Amino acid sequence: MKIVIFGANEVACLIAAKLYEDHDIIVIDDGSSSGDNIEKLDIEYIEGSGSNIALLESIGIKDADIFIACTDNDESNIVACLTVTNMSKLKTVCFVSKKENVDSLSLVRGSKYQKELMIDYVLWPEELMTQEIFRIITVPKAIDVEDFANGKARLFEYPVEENTVFVNKKVKDCNFPDETLIVGITRNDKLFIPNGETQLLLNDKVIFMGSSYSLDILANRFFQEKNDVKQVTIIGGGSVGLMLAQNLEKTNIKVKIIEYNYDRCVELTESLKNTLVINGDGANFELLEEERVNESDVVISVTNNDEKNLLCSLLAKQLCVDKVITRVSKNVNANLFEKVGIDVAISENGAAIDDIENHLIKPEVEILATVEKGQGKVLEISIPPSFKTDVIMNLKLPCKAIIAIIQRRNRVIIPKGNTQVMPSDNLIVFTTQENADEVLAYFKRCG
Repeated sequence: MKIVIFGANEVACLIAAKLYEDHDIIVIDDGSSSGDNIEKLDIEYIEGSGSNIALLESIGIKDADIFIACTDNDESNIVACLTVTNMSKLKTVCFVSKKENVDSLSLVRGSKYQKELMIDYVLWPEELMTQEIFRIITVPKAIDVEDFANGKARLFEYPVEENTVFVNKKVKDCNFPDETLIVGITRNDKLFIPNGETQLLLNDKVIFMGSSYSLDILANRFFQEKNDVKQVTIIGGGSVGLMLAQNLEKTNIKVKIIEYNYDRCVELTESLKNTLVINGDGANFELLEEERVNESDVVISVTNNDEKNLLCSLLAKQLCVDKVITRVSKNVNANLFEKVGIDVAISENGAAIDDIENHLIKPEVEILATVEKGQGKVLEISIPPSFKTDVIMNLKLPCKAIIAIIQRRNRVIIPKGNTQVMPSDNLIVFTTQENADEVLAYFKRCG
């Protein structure tokens, strides 16, 4: 696949680094970003504008498959995508950072004001990150949450702590609820798929999949959850902070936002109905004490500065806040933040890149979720009508993977070894990134 990327910022570098080994990558940049990291990769780098028709013709834009505009300037991205669309039929991906541009571009996508579809895919990374944070907030103690099968099945990821009742036990001895599977464990930053003999150790991160009902039982029995969060403090009142507060106001959760800029506080007050807006510095320990941030069930730091987010989060941990979620702009900081004690570090760029890979680079493969920073994949696989019915234990998968969910018409089945796989079933399969292609190839052969 030939992929043209306009921009040489961090998100462009991450996209190129993830895709260049399997695809032909060309990066265009107008010189406003440092291309040092891009130039370290075995790809073609051209200085110029992504909306320059002569340049686009010179690189053979008509032969490309995907054009991704991800500079730091929304307007440059939009103009480049529209230019490319008028020159060729390739798919266009436009990164934006402002809500007003998302709203405007919605007119481009099939509204009454525009007959032709001009931009195929509009990505607002902050919105993707906000959705992920909201899912995690709604399940106390979980560090990742994903929904499947219209909410009938879910994925929860939990850390193993000193007071976790199954620490040092083997999986087979834990007596987890029926319809609950452990599909993955991350130990020392490495994800693997366990078996019944695997021992669960302190500081492991354990990934469960199962029916929503069974995971609710798991949460109550093993993680002492009340299935709700009563109070949340958000540090940073930018786009992410505002969107989070708006989503949380639709629940019964009390929300307060701490924002340094007074004018922005006025805007937040006008946009939010039931949120307490505090004008102050979230990195001021005395302010956090005065505002009783320690009474919050969750603190989320979502300023646009990684260093400030880390400081605010560490102060919240010092106040013994149970869960702290931190926004990370630089992808490389995510692991570092978690190693120094932050419960969840989420990168907006990581979420956007996963979205591109899942929906555009591999459109023939339905990737429902990516976990542990890309190490794990949740795949949806349709069993062809020609498949011969067999039980799971007889399938002889070529590598480690777990069939976690079977969707059969309107039923959701959490399978065991003797559960049958039937023609036209939809399987939701958990595996590691390196084994995903092999798993998909196996089920294609079965058809």
